[in-house]
Formats: sequence, C-alpha cells, structure tokens
Amino acid sequence: MNSRLVRVLLPATLSLFLLAPATAQIKVGVNVSATGAGASLGIAEKNTFALLPREIAGKKVEYIILDDASDSTTAVKNARKLVSEEKVDLLIGSTITPTSLAMIDVAAESETPMISMAAAVSIIAPADAKRFWVFKTPQNDTHMSTAIISHMLDAGVRTVAFIGFNDAYGEGWYREFSRLAESRKLKLLANERFARPDTSVTGQVLKIMAVNPDAVLIAGAGTPAALPQKTLKERGYRGKIYQTHGVANNDFLRVCGKDCEGTWLPAGPMLVAAQLPNDNPVKKSALKYIAAYEKVYGVGSVSTFGGHAWDAGLLLENALPTALKKAQPGSKEFRAALRTAIENTSNLATSHGIVNMNSTDHLGLDQRSRVMVQIVGGSWKLGSSAN
Repeated sequence: MNSRLVRVLLPATLSLFLLAPATAQIKVGVNVSATGAGASLGIAEKNTFALLPREIAGKKVEYIILDDASDSTTAVKNARKLVSEEKVDLLIGSTITPTSLAMIDVAAESETPMISMAAAVSIIAPADAKRFWVFKTPQNDTHMSTAIISHMLDAGVRTVAFIGFNDAYGEGWYREFSRLAESRKLKLLANERFARPDTSVTGQVLKIMAVNPDAVLIAGAGTPAALPQKTLKERGYRGKIYQTHGVANNDFLRVCGKDCEGTWLPAGPMLVAAQLPNDNPVKKSALKYIAAYEKVYGVGSVSTFGGHAWDAGLLLENALPTALKKAQPGSKEFRAALRTAIENTSNLATSHGIVNMNSTDHLGLDQRSRVMVQIVGGSWKLGSSAN
C-alpha cells in the first residue's frame, strides 16, 4: 500500500490525520460505517480500500476515507464534506442501507456519481432523477428474497414469520419478501421489528412462537442479527431459520455460535468460493479478492462485505479509461462522463457476480451472484445454486 495516497479520518467527528498528496489526479471520497452497529461490515470495507490500485489509466488515485459511525446524520455530513471541501470525483458508500439512503441527495445535488455498498433496492430504484447518479454493488433484497422463498417452498415451508430491523433495511426486506411470498402462496403469519442496538427481543420472539410458523426469516445485518436467533433457540423454536446476506461474515458466526447451526441464507458466491465448481463464472474473480485480502490481513479474515468495496473499485477501474476520453478529473464534465461509463459496465467479473448495467439497472447482477449457504459446524457450507 502506498500510504502517500491515502487519507483516513476515523471517526469523522475527530480531526483527520492526512498525508495528502499534491500529485493525486483522481479523488475518491469513501464513507464507511467502521464503528457503531454496522462496524462488523464496515471494517472489512475500510480495510479493502488499502488494497485498491493507486494508479489507474496513468492517473494517480487518492482515496479519502471517512467513518459515519453507522449514523445517517453523520453520513450526510461526511458526503457534503467530500463533495464541497475535497471536491471528489466519485463517492463510495455507505456500508448500511440507512446511511446510504441519506447520501443520495448529496450525490444528486452535486452531480457526483455514487456507489453504495448496501443492499436495499430502494437505493437505486426507482430510476428517478436523484438515483440517476447512484449505483450499488451488493445484491438487492428483492434478488435475495426470491432465492429464500424458492428454498423455503422446496423444503416444504408453507408458513413463515418475519422479524427485521426497524429501519430502512428491515422495511425494505419486509416489503420485498412479503410481496413475493404472497405471489408464491407462502403465508406470512407475523411481522416483528427490533432496533440494531437492542439487547432483548423476548417480546417479539414470544409473539412469533405463539403463531408457530414453519420458518422464521430474520432481516438483520452484522452481529445484531444474532440476537433474535439466539432468543428463538433459547425459547425452544424448532422450525427452520433463515437469515439474509447481511450476516455473511465470521463475526456473525462467532457471536451466534451454536445457536446458528443449520441456518440458511442467500449469499454472494465469494462466501464459499473455494467450494464452487471450477466452471462457476464468479469463482476466479472471487478467489482473486480473497487472496489479496488474506495476504495482508491473514488467512480467514476475509468477509463478503469487503468484497462489496473491492467491486466498487473494479467498477471505477473499468470505467475510468472511457471517462478520461471525454473530460479530465476535477470537473463537472468528468463526473458526468464517469457516471455514464459506470452505467455502461458490461460483463465485468467481480467478487460477487458478473455485472451488466444499463439506465434502469444500476446494480447489474443476475442469478450468478447468489447461492444458498447453510451454517454447518460453525462454517459456511455451499448448499445449492439459488434460482
């Protein structure tokens, strides 16, 4: 890593220490949730930016990294600082859905392309004037809901209860999952919520236990998603439990422990990259990221959330040569050219899938970007492709 080209501000409310290069030609403003409730996701993302190239298409690249502490107000403050004071050419962030949604207005007002590393489809849809500037790298809640529902029905599940975060992540999952469940004749018996910092969900779990569903879907992210699962186990729930791709890291396994044995979730293929068949189109690109991350941070340290940051870097690296033919960095014209080049991404192999974007799809992933995974023996085990 060339430290001359990296500036880090942790947390955002503190003063930054910086080794700002006078030679940087392209400025990338990064906002992550490296502390707070989203930390188990955001730390891997922050670490990944140290692995990204410092020179692309003959231009030096500077990454300015801020921490929003998983707080939406701070995310907006950071985004405004990056576009107004640092005058970045690209925004990347944030880690979680509420903070990403909070940044959209800043991206639109400043006409700066933005790549989110959060899951909710509402970050990029509908494709309106504000979201014209916004892209994302993680699979959508819609995308993953279809995989869960198909797996539930194949497993004989006919009734399900939902418990999710009481914020945009949980609401987005409920909206998409309930809509799709109804269309597939899967009966939803309960709908409960909890806050990311909560220390007890006993009341919600007792309501779920009272309706005795065949399965429970927990729509949380990171280590806070372990709480409902541990409570269900403590109360003797014996049905199937599903989580979302928001828990796909080793911190979740550590916190949830044996209470998560047998849990199913949809995830990006990189979570089980070594188990994928050699003809899987994502295996090579996923293993490349894993090798790069573990070379620096140690074997077993990688997480799928860092992959979302890596993939944002791949989008930039792929789009930059085209944008540079239209305008030079530091200008409104360059930001517009970079946005268009990202939107035209075609057949780009990333750590999570193959990306093909267009004007109405600012994610560009398809069914190759998801597999069903089960927690077995405290590890992730490839279950099947998710159709």
